[in-house]
Amino acid sequence: MSMPVVVDIWSDVMCPWCVVGWRSFSEGVRLAGDAVEVTVRWMPFELNPQMPPKGRLQSEQLARTYNRSEEQIAAMRSELEGAAERVGFPISWQGEGEAPPAMMWNTFDCHKLLRWALASHGPEKQTRLKEAMFAAHFQQRRNMADREVLADICEGVGLDRKAAREALEDEALELAVRAEEERGVSGGIAAVPTFIVNHKYMLQGAQEPESFAQALSQIVAKENAG
Repeated sequence: MSMPVVVDIWSDVMCPWCVVGWRSFSEGVRLAGDAVEVTVRWMPFELNPQMPPKGRLQSEQLARTYNRSEEQIAAMRSELEGAAERVGFPISWQGEGEAPPAMMWNTFDCHKLLRWALASHGPEKQTRLKEAMFAAHFQQRRNMADREVLADICEGVGLDRKAAREALEDEALELAVRAEEERGVSGGIAAVPTFIVNHKYMLQGAQEPESFAQALSQIVAKENAG
């Protein structure tokens, strides 16, 4: 008999390691087999909360954040793209024609919609929305601060467009997201992806699938014993 566990994943749509970590974690759940039944909930973490509405070139933002040269930024991007390819989610441009510039956006509205999707439609639909946002940002290079773009993404995963627009205007939802962000920081979330299992076990970073599988199995054994 499998044990149900809840995994809160703290991440940001702008974070490429969050894509890699999610795919690796998903494979780890598969490797763990029938011993564990995982429910995933996505929690808000903004890498760049002060990002202006017009966004910023990815290369410029990375240079600011890490104080690296153009060559070092290119090497970082190459490493990320290789890791993403290995987990089956390429983060390079997947559209037709010349690639638009890679940008970084303010993601607070993304987190509002993810919170709304979880509350209104449950964790599976929220995960579908999160994956669609990852694809829209990394593979399609869409403007993730544009509310019409976000409404399109919601509609694309079967969510009501009008309800999504209403959620973006909901002040109570905004307060809820801010409260979750503060809860994460006060709980020690300082980097993403961070996976919190059953509200008490912390797994960090884009680990290998086998590491996730082993950790989940150990947690299940500990919970059963306790």
